[in-house]
Amino acid sequence: MTLDFVNILGIIGVTSILSAYFLHLFWNLSTDGYPYLVMNFVGASLACISSVLIDYLPFVILEGTWAAVSLVALVRKIRN
Repeated sequence: MTLDFVNILGIIGVTSILSAYFLHLFWNLSTDGYPYLVMNFVGASLACISSVLIDYLPFVILEGTWAAVSLVALVRKIRN
C-alpha cells in the first residue's frame, strides 16, 4: 500500500470517525454535541470521497450514508 492522496484522505476520514467514537466512550463526548457530529460528518465525507476515488462501492454506500445521517443530525442541532 502506498500513502498517496487517496489513502491519506481515507486515513484522515476514518481517524476522525474513530476519534469521535473513542472520545465518546472514554471522555464522555456527547453524541449530540457539535464536536461529535462535525467529526463524524467530516470523517465520513472524507472516507466516502476516498472510497469513490478507489471505486469501492460498499464503502461509498457505508460512508455516504454515515455522512448523510451525521449531516441531518447536525442540521437539526443547528435549527434547535
